Amino acid sequence: MFTSIAGRVAVVTGGSRGIGKGIASVFARSGARVLITGRDSDVARAAAEELNAQASAAGGPPGEVSFVQADVASREDCRRMAAIATELFGGIDVLCANAGIFPVGRLADLTEEDLDQVFGINLKGTVFSVQACLPALERSGRGRVIITSSITGPVTGFPGWSHYGASKAGQLGFMRTAAVELAPRGITVNAVLPGNIATEHLADSQDHASQMVASIPMRRLGSVDDIGYAALFLATEEAGYITGQTIVIDGGQVLPETLEAIAAADSG
Repeated sequence: MFTSIAGRVAVVTGGSRGIGKGIASVFARSGARVLITGRDSDVARAAAEELNAQASAAGGPPGEVSFVQADVASREDCRRMAAIATELFGGIDVLCANAGIFPVGRLADLTEEDLDQVFGINLKGTVFSVQACLPALERSGRGRVIITSSITGPVTGFPGWSHYGASKAGQLGFMRTAAVELAPRGITVNAVLPGNIATEHLADSQDHASQMVASIPMRRLGSVDDIGYAALFLATEEAGYITGQTIVIDGGQVLPETLEAIAAADSG
């Protein structure tokens, strides 16, 4: 039985949609006090209301979700985010550096602006978020940083996502040195690497979803809860001796040599 995180404070960047919203939901349903960020204040407000309702219905210790409009590519926004979390909840125990974008762009066509946008949010945003929350995480005495990276970049590649893949691989390079630097302060730094996860952007693309499922040995897309529970584990007392590590959460997607390997497993 894991130690409860009820009452602890978690900041989840990009928590108004997709995987970030799923992480925030798992933490809130587990009794944590959560601050989510989003670039659209209306979307973030609606997400906070929905997450509060889920936490209330969970039947466990009461969680609480608040929101702040913030762009993690802005150092000042990240500082404001950390200040608001500290003002609302008295500190920060966990930072889930999740905010990210994944626009498609072929390598030959990428502009400097394309690179700046993706690296600004995905990579610089991770660094800025950690920097902003660092004093509060150290005061916590059990600080946790959990980065949402991806299998794309660190493990696999996909046409149109060279800039995205570079940003996600860059997060892991940052993670390893940050883990070494922050260990003496009692802060762990780890990453989750999602595979294909069922989020809002797949709702109107069943054909695309079916194609993705064909490459996954477990024969289903991951859920946002699958990522949320992995992040929750990394936030527990029991994970306190784990740092600088990655957890791939992809239903076995990166394991088969070919699609024929999946077919052979099905017929076995």
